[in-house]
Amino acid sequence: MDDATAAQTAPEVADTQVVAAQTAPETRLDKILGLVPRALSSHAHILFLGALGVFLVLLPLLGVNVSARAELIGGNYTNVTSDLGACIAAGLTVHLVKRDRARAREMHDHFARVHARHEEFTAQIESVRAAAVAAEAAARRAAESSGGQPPVS
Repeated sequence: MDDATAAQTAPEVADTQVVAAQTAPETRLDKILGLVPRALSSHAHILFLGALGVFLVLLPLLGVNVSARAELIGGNYTNVTSDLGACIAAGLTVHLVKRDRARAREMHDHFARVHARHEEFTAQIESVRAAAVAAEAAARRAAESSGGQPPVS
């Protein structure tokens, strides 16, 4: 396959490929699962995990007795810190997805504007070319009617 053929087929291939992260959720379960990163990275959830960390980690370090049942239900410092890390990662993922979608919209709008300008320039160049051809033809007719030599192009 030569370069011209590859250049013509490359956009067609890129247009047909669908990235799973950019597809709209179709089922109710997909929509619910799409909300999980937002819920995990919400301020309320992070504050809850912070309070849980204080209750399960800091209070026992300060000598306050936390029941075994509370530790069983709430977890220990390892669970709390890993949950906080998951919240941070989920928040970053949500942020990156929003930024990627915004950039994709900007790029789409930019390419649409560039395409429109290209069409305008093509039309202007065509009109200038037509005017130049008409001017050359008029100059040849004027030279021939005056009996002189036609201008050399």
